[in-house]
Amino acid sequence: MHELPKDRVSVMGVLNATPDSFSDGGDYFNVELAIERGIQLFEEGADVVDVGGESTRPGAEPVPAEIELSRVEPIVEALVKHGAVSIDTYKAPVAARCMELGAKIINDVTGFRDSEMIRVARQTDAALCLMHMLGEPRTMQSNPVYGDVVSEVRDYLDEQAETLQREQIARERIWIDPGIGFGKTLDHNLSLLSRLGEIACLGYPVVVGVSRKSFIGKVVGEEDPKRRLGGSISAMLRAVANGARVVRVHDVRETVQALKVWSATC
Repeated sequence: MHELPKDRVSVMGVLNATPDSFSDGGDYFNVELAIERGIQLFEEGADVVDVGGESTRPGAEPVPAEIELSRVEPIVEALVKHGAVSIDTYKAPVAARCMELGAKIINDVTGFRDSEMIRVARQTDAALCLMHMLGEPRTMQSNPVYGDVVSEVRDYLDEQAETLQREQIARERIWIDPGIGFGKTLDHNLSLLSRLGEIACLGYPVVVGVSRKSFIGKVVGEEDPKRRLGGSISAMLRAVANGARVVRVHDVRETVQALKVWSATC
């Protein structure tokens, strides 16, 4: 099982092998470029590289498992020789094959709702990142409504983690992610970040992905995701201050630098 560093926050580098991801869609759709980028992320300080073959941006259309696997399989196979690899998927065949190739983490944006994904998880010793998402990517931003977003997300994550444990999956393998931007408004995202401690108190490692997301663009007035680095780092540090153990980011070098300075001043 992949072990998190005990003395610092873990950095998960994003590698989207997709043509349509919100920030870098198409940048690493070529296998050779994706492998080169993954190695670069490790060299810049990523503890984990998270490989995804299907966009989960708002409004994204799903792709068949065989297409997703054709995108990620050669990348995962190459990158496991360089460091810990996470597979960003909610499809059991994709997760199973990537585990066979040596991936160490399954990052499921649907929170392991699928019984087949639980079966795959049970047959491995992978770390499991379960995330909260309201609905599915195609519909999640269609008027998301909560009574209290923080308590509802917390309760969902707690329940899903308990479900995994009832399936004989060890508690220490489970990570939780509040799903910033996945079926949430600007105010929902800001509330989750400011009250993240209420989720961290569940006792599972908390993963937070805020990098380049649209809520940052709304706060700072920047439409281009690649020009949101300052806001991304600020939101990431707020998450860390409130209990995040893993941060999922596009800009690894800058994030590692920011975390070192932040840690030195605490």
